[in-house]
Amino acid sequence: MAEMEGALVKTGHEEGLKMAASLLEEFGLPLGLLPLADVKKKVEHNFKMISKLVSYDTEITGYVSTKNIKKLKGVKAKELMLWPPVSQIIVDDPPTGKVHFKSLAGITKTFPVEAFDAGQ
Repeated sequence: MAEMEGALVKTGHEEGLKMAASLLEEFGLPLGLLPLADVKKKVEHNFKMISKLVSYDTEITGYVSTKNIKKLKGVKAKELMLWPPVSQIIVDDPPTGKVHFKSLAGITKTFPVEAFDAGQ
């Protein structure tokens, strides 16, 4: 484990998976938001419940706080023919059952939080 500018950095499959799952749970974020698998190349995932295709780079970075990931890099969501990057993910607090995705262009999309449960 290395610390850089106050951030925790983990490398390797096992350490990365454990840290990602632990962080998502600790900060009240759905476990299905990020690919919790060994990602050696870019991965696309279809969230069937909301008919949304998402692309994950091999490296995903962001600042995690309670029910929030900001300055997110490495995640894109398909909109029509474009792949705009997702820059922030916010889960409502108090809980309303909604999760909001913001792009750098200021566009926000809202979906039910259960669409991002583990295994979706």
